Amino acid sequence: MNAFNYKTRRAVARSWWVRGAIAAVWLYEGLWCKVLGGSPHQASVASGICGGDGRAALVAVGVGECVIAAWVLSARKPRLAAVAQTALLAAMNAAGLIWARGFIPDPAGMVIQNFAFLTLVWHAISI
Repeated sequence: MNAFNYKTRRAVARSWWVRGAIAAVWLYEGLWCKVLGGSPHQASVASGICGGDGRAALVAVGVGECVIAAWVLSARKPRLAAVAQTALLAAMNAAGLIWARGFIPDPAGMVIQNFAFLTLVWHAISI
């Protein structure tokens, strides 16, 4: 029984670190880059997608990303959270590539980085 408890504690600790890393990415992208305006590049992409300044849409997406960070940390319905993260990233990547490609300096790099991130997201629900 003690070995089981040790293994369970290790699995919980591992999953907490992975969830924390995923949530940190969402929080950085949402709060810092979008809500607080820490990334002028993302503002220009939002402008390319929405037309005009795109600030309201950028803040709305940023708030949504902060909500996803909290959801990931909560560990509630992890499969649904992974689906939501995948859908959101796919939609944002598609919108950026279709309507704001000129504002994205490395489109292939963006897709590869997000693929790697989603690999971690889906791995997190398996540990």
